[in-house]
Formats: sequence, structure tokens, C-alpha cells
Amino acid sequence: MSNRTMARQVLLFIWFLSLSSALGQVSYSIPEEMAKGSLVGNIAQDLGLDLKRLKSGKARIYTGDSAEYIELNKERGVLLIKERIDREALCGQTTPCALHFQIILENPMEFFSVTIEITDINDNTPSFKKSMIPAIDLDVGINGLQSYKLKSTDNFNLKFKNQPGDGKNVEMVLKKPLDREKQHDIKLVLTAIDGGDLQLSGSIEIHITVLDVNDNAPVFLQSVYKATVTENAPKYTVVSTVSATDPDEGINSKIVYSIANMHDDDQQLFGINQDTGQVTVVGIIDFENARNYEISVQASDHGGLTDSCKIIVDVIDINDNKPVINIMSKTNVIAENSASETVVTMINVQDHDSGENGEVHCSINENIPFTLRSTNANFFSLVTDGDLDRERESEYNISVTCADEGVPSLSSSVTLSLQISDVNDNAPVFDKSSYEASVQENNTPGLSIFTVRARDADFNQNARVDHGGFTDSCKIIVDAIDINDNKPVINIMSKTNVIAENSASETVVTMINVQDLDSGENGKVKCSVNENIPFTLRSTNANFFSLVTDGDLDRERESEYNISVTCADEGVPSLSSSVTLSLQISDVNDNAPVFDKSSYEASVQENNTPGLSIFTVRARDADFNQNARVSYILEDSSVNGVPVSSLVSVSADSGVIHAVRSFDYEQIKDFQFRVKAQDGGSPPLSSNVSVKIMIQDQNDNAPQVLYPVQSGASVVAEIVPRSADVGYLVTKVVAVDVDSGQNAWLSYKLQKATDRALFEVGLQNGEIRTVRQVTDKDAVKQRLTVVVEDNGQPSRSATVNVNVAVADSFPEVLSEFTDFTHDKDYNDNLTFYLVLALAVVSFLFIVSIIAILSVKCYRWRRERMFYKSGANLPVIPYYPPLYADVGGTGTLQHVYNYEVCRTTDSRKSDLKYGRPCSESIISLDSSGTQTLTHGTRNVFVLVFFFKSHLHKLIQSFYLLDVCIIMDIC
Repeated sequence: MSNRTMARQVLLFIWFLSLSSALGQVSYSIPEEMAKGSLVGNIAQDLGLDLKRLKSGKARIYTGDSAEYIELNKERGVLLIKERIDREALCGQTTPCALHFQIILENPMEFFSVTIEITDINDNTPSFKKSMIPAIDLDVGINGLQSYKLKSTDNFNLKFKNQPGDGKNVEMVLKKPLDREKQHDIKLVLTAIDGGDLQLSGSIEIHITVLDVNDNAPVFLQSVYKATVTENAPKYTVVSTVSATDPDEGINSKIVYSIANMHDDDQQLFGINQDTGQVTVVGIIDFENARNYEISVQASDHGGLTDSCKIIVDVIDINDNKPVINIMSKTNVIAENSASETVVTMINVQDHDSGENGEVHCSINENIPFTLRSTNANFFSLVTDGDLDRERESEYNISVTCADEGVPSLSSSVTLSLQISDVNDNAPVFDKSSYEASVQENNTPGLSIFTVRARDADFNQNARVDHGGFTDSCKIIVDAIDINDNKPVINIMSKTNVIAENSASETVVTMINVQDLDSGENGKVKCSVNENIPFTLRSTNANFFSLVTDGDLDRERESEYNISVTCADEGVPSLSSSVTLSLQISDVNDNAPVFDKSSYEASVQENNTPGLSIFTVRARDADFNQNARVSYILEDSSVNGVPVSSLVSVSADSGVIHAVRSFDYEQIKDFQFRVKAQDGGSPPLSSNVSVKIMIQDQNDNAPQVLYPVQSGASVVAEIVPRSADVGYLVTKVVAVDVDSGQNAWLSYKLQKATDRALFEVGLQNGEIRTVRQVTDKDAVKQRLTVVVEDNGQPSRSATVNVNVAVADSFPEVLSEFTDFTHDKDYNDNLTFYLVLALAVVSFLFIVSIIAILSVKCYRWRRERMFYKSGANLPVIPYYPPLYADVGGTGTLQHVYNYEVCRTTDSRKSDLKYGRPCSESIISLDSSGTQTLTHGTRNVFVLVFFFKSHLHKLIQSFYLLDVCIIMDIC
């Protein structure tokens, strides 16, 4: 807050101290920095006022042009903090610091002075401005700067000197001589401490350079200088000159003057010549901002020794402020019968100057029934000073002029506009005491015959002749002849407000009687109703009518009729009357519920929670109330022999379809049922709709590996010759997933391998191929672990182990995988089994031809049998033609092979028919073949010898076998 505002508040405080005790004055004391909304005091209780008086008198706070820090709560009669109060910003170093304002009430007008002293709290830390010493603390009193503390030295002490006022000057004194050669640089920390309960402090680091000799500090001729300066003094006006002496000689005796320890605002007002010590004005001096200044001047020699003095500058006021007129309370309208000395406006005049420059007197323009009364210092009331007559003067523009006592005098003025409200104090007066007039017969009602006129000198409502307590009278004589001036009067004899929509034609709704007070043709009437409605009027007797139905009623098309009945007489001109009859059509249950859609489809994921809301069916009924209340019923039906009620349920009120149980996509993919919507009529009407539920697949099944078959009873291995090139097809992993869509898309990855650098697995087709040339150094026995993953979220997987034999001969393979005992007594007739094998192959070829023809016959049954089986059949993966082909992307091609067991030195062999297997698979029973009771040494698969001759025949047989299986399933 500016110093000028502070000065105004101090002046107001002085003025209000002089108010009479009848006006009332209350003082409070609060600390600064209170939170918004904090309680200051109970003003109503302290002033002896009732809360009702605060409300009826429109109590408010008047602060002039000062900021409002306090607000009045009229509901509780208390003063509250409105804005944060900072004592240092409000009053600076001035004590005591106080807020002054008035509380004004109206009807009748009263005002009370309130003073709130703002006490200091320790909220400012001592600080060193711009690295200058001493420190500044914005707080005052005990909370202000109290002491200093110096640490980290044995060479210096602090010496305190009290200055006039509350100022404290601190000097750092050398305790013992310094030896520059031992220590030429000293660092000290000076801490300024205040005296608050919770002490605050600020520190500055002092760097001391030890010089030689200069041991005499400058000394001012005076410790305190006093000077005066006129406000608004021109720049560079000399305020005072200070002088200091230094006994030293040469450069150490040259003194430099500077201003220290001033607030930022004060430093912009005064300057000093560093050589001469002359203090001059460099800013604008305003008496209203500050009446005096304290300037601390420091004299420093070139050796760093200093002395200080204080200049107290008193500011002389000049008349540079006009009086400020503040309207505290104003009445815009006053009644013309108001008594003398009635208060119209309350005025407060402020002049920020002092002495005679601040004394003001006010006046108003002459020849008006008003005058100014001085109620207190610089407080005036504009009151009536004579009789008011609105008929003579309805408005006054009152010019209030206030001038101060300064030389030359300054003045301000304000114009107040005041309306005089009317009082009914004049009676109306007719232009004539008697009037005579004539009118032709058969005139139209409302015809203007003639005019009587009276005048009233009052205004507005009081000037209206038909109002007020004053009267005048005159006589009027008018001759009149009868005409057709009566409208027909329609009387409702009997009325029905509600009629059913299935009412028969000619049903009586309302009976009407029409009367016309005129006679002859003027008294004859005819009636009609509005067109395009299923009603008509029937005349039952003279001037008696019945309103009856004249067509079918449909509440759904029109639920209410507003029937306008118009009756007109036969006069010229004809007069007519009309009445509107409101008729409600009551509902009959004649509309069945209608679904929003002709059929519904919805989907739900499998493995759902029982009770899950799937979707909602909705039907609407055009009827009303109970007849339109729709209930939903699940019609009895079955799905694959299972009642549909065990699958879903429907909410009778809302039509929400709920799942009764958890669905499994692999068992049931979709099903249909019907929902019936039935209204609440009697008898009820209904309709139904077809609903189809589709089950969405979830990834709840892991892939199943079909090939290679994992068996714990035998070792299955794929043979890779050592001459195999890069990209040689070793085998193919075949797997299926009974899920659908992306959940059934499979990918293959090589998880582990004896030699990862030798094999790779096709990501999409599962083919295991060599990635480099096979060498003699590669181990015969290779074990691969393949992971099959589906594309579901989350993904599911299966693993399969593949044994690979890297060898060019069976003995090499057998020696790696097993060791059989040689039996000399075993009779192995190799020739017999070779012939048997050829016979069997020939037989199989003939069977294959017959099977191909059978496929044609069975193919038409495949689709029919599959759909008949429905969801009750197990899921069998379908392999398209050539899926098992080596060149495809499915499983590895299979053949039927033949196992031959022989000894290494035998001339005969035992041929044995084996199960279908890969053309490159060797199957060895871990315990030997059962027919070899005494054991054999080298058991191997004869496919190695038959492969080149029987490959195509066996491939055709295997494909035929797969097709037959698929058709039968």
C-alpha cells in the first residue's frame, strides 16, 4: 500500500477520534497475516445493534478510496478478514499501524467509526540488501532487528552503537593486530537476528583483505543531521551536506560518501555526491506518501574503514491535492411532502494535504430548497430547507462545491440529480359542469358517444382521473334504443369427459341448451361444430342440441378431441358464442405388441458366466396403460434335444436375454428360439419373434500333435543321410487345434535341439529341414523339441520330441539306438517274406482301385451325415486333398511300410506287415520284436529296400485311405 494511502488512513483516524460519542466508535487489535474469513470482532454486540437493524439498515463498510481488507457479515453481525493484511506493506515502519473505516446504516442514517490496530508478527527475516551492512528487517519492535553474530574468526568483535530512534549500527572491531604475511584474506559470516518468539535470521558472507597500515577510519563531524525539503521539490535540490575527516594521509585519507540501509523506494528519491557528501533530491517527494525520511550515510576511505551518520529529512507540505468528494449515501427520489431537514445525501470530503491546506468548506448553488449541514469534520449532510412542490419543480440538479484553505485554494465539485416524487395533493377538475349528448338507435356496442374531460395537476398514477381520493362531478344525459347486443349463451346440461374408442355411432356425448336474451330474429340461434371430426350436433328441441358420435373412434390415432361448439343468432350483424369441449378417448386392447425387429441375432463368447446378460429384445404396444404393458415369455422349444430354457432365460419385464449356463463352442455353435411378447389387456394380445444366438469361440483348447506320434514303448526316429544337402526335408510336424479362426492358426518353433545349427522348423508348415550340409562330424543321434503355438489370446501350446538319425546305413543307426542279441536257432526265410510282401502289395493295389470307386458313392453322404450328427459328434480335424503331400504345407506324406527282421548272417528273412508310417521312419521296439524269442542283433525297416520301387503305389494307397476315413466320418 502506498504512503499516501497510509497518510489518508492516519488522517481519517484523527478525524474520527473527534467524532461525538453519539456516533459510536469501536477499536480492535488483530495480528497481521490472518487467514481470509477469520473473525475480527462481533460489531453488532460491541455497537449494541440488533442483527435485524443491520439487515434493514443495509449496513455496509465505507473505506473511501482505500482497499477493503475487512468485510461485514450481516447475518452474524461480525467483522471478517476479506483480504490478506501485510502490516509492512500497509504501514512500513510506522507504528502503531491501524485501519480506519465507517459502518453506515440507512433509514434512519447512522454511521459508526471502527479502528483496527494491526499488530506485527515475526514474518520477515533480517536481510542484507545488495550485500550492504547493516541488515534490514521489515518487522518492527521486538520482531525487528535486535542483534548480530559473527563467527569463524578470532580477530574481530562486533560493536553495537544505538542511533536515534530504534536504529542499531554495528561495527566489526579488530580484537588483535593482523599480520598480513600470515593471513591476507579472512572470510567471516555475519548473521542478523531478530527478537521474535521464533527467531529469524539472515546471513551475509564478508571477505576481508588485510592491507597494510590504514588504521584510522573516517569520522563524521555530526552523528545526526537534520534537514527539510518541500514536497515536489525539483530534481537535484540540495537537502544537506555531510562531512567526515580521516587523520590518515594520501590515498587512505580520501573519503567516499554513499547512502546505505535505505528501502528501494527511498533510494530512488535521494542521491549523494560521493566526493563532496552533498545529498540531493533525485525523485519526486510526496508529503502524502511520507512526512519524513531517515537517510543513513556512510563515509569510506580507500582502506575500507567506514563511519556512518543519519540524516533526518522532514518534508514540508504544499497545497497540491484537491479535495475529494465521496458520496457516502444518496437518495435519488424524495417525496414533495417531505419535512424540512430531511437528509437527502451524506458526503465525506477528504483532502490529503495537511494543516490549512487540508481544511475544506463546502457549498451548494443558491435559490434551491436545500442546504448543507456539517455533521463533523469533513462530513456533510444535504438536507431539505423549505417546502417542495413537484408541480412547480419536479427535478433539481444540485452542485456541491468543496474548496480547501490553501493558497492558492483548490476545489472540486459534484452534481447530484434529485427527483421530486408526486403526492396526491390536487383534485381533478372537469372542463364543464354539465354535458348533453344524443346517440342514434341500433348503434354498435362500444360506440364512442362523446367525451367528458377532467384534468389533475398531479403526476402519473395520482393524475389518473379514476384514482385518488379527490373527486369532481358533472351530469350526463344519454338516450338509448334497443339493438342486437346479446350473444347466445351456451349452457352444458350434461357432459361426458371420457368415451371408449369402440363406442357405437350416435352415442350421446354432451347435451347443450342455448339461450339468447334478444327477441325476434335476434333471439334465434343455430349451432355447429368444427369439421373433420367424428362428431356432429343433433337438434332435439328448440335451442336444445345433442353432441353425438358420427364415425369410428381410434385412440391410437387421436386420443383427445377439443370440440368447438359455435352458436350464432340471426341478428344483423350476427352475434355468436363458442365453447370448447375436451373429450378423452379411453383405450381398448385392440393392438398386439410389435417387436422392433422381425428377428434378432446376437453373439456371446463361450465359457461365459451363467446369468450373463446377452442382449435385449423390445416390443411396443400402441395401446395405453395396462393394455400397453408388455411381458416377455420364452416359448418352449428344444435345441438338439435340450430344452431351450436350460440354455437361456428372458426377463419378463425388461426383455433382457440371460445365459442360463456356460456355453462351449466346440459342443454348440449357435441355436435359435422364439420369444413371445404379451400385453396386459383382457383378453391379452401377443406376438413372437425369432432369436438366434451365435457362440463365439475362445482359445480354450491347446494344439494336438498328430504326427510324429509320441509313444513311450518304442523309439521313433527320422533318417537323414549324411549326403543330405541344405534344405533337405527331414520330416514334418503335423498338429491341429479344435478351436476356430485365429485361435486355430498354428505356428511352429524349434525350442531345443542337439545341434541348433543343423535344423530349422518352418514357422507356418512345421517342416523340419537342414540348414547346412551334413558332415561326418555330426552326431548320429539328434533330438529336437518343437513347440506348436496357436494364435489365440492368450496363446496355448504343445511340444513334441523328434528323434533324427544321421546315418547312411541301418547298422549304424541300430548300433546307436539299441543292441539286440543274436539267436543262431532263428529260422529267417528272407525269400518267403519278399514274395509275401509283393503279394500283399498287389492285393492292396486292387483294393485301392475298388476304394476309389467307392469314394464316388460315399461322397454325397458326407455333408448330409455331418449335419445330421450336429454338435453331438466329436470334432475330427479335416485334411484337404494333398494335405499330407510332401510338397504341401500340411502333414508329412505317409505310406504303408513293411517290417523285415533278419540276422546279419542268415539267408532267410521273416516278413512282417506293419502300421502306416513315414517313408523315412524307423520304428524299433525297445525290447525287440516278439517273434524274435531269442533276440536279434540288427533289426531294421525294409522300407529302405522297397522305397524306390513301391513309393508311388504306397502313396496312392495312403491317400485313398485318408479319403475313405474322411468320407465315412
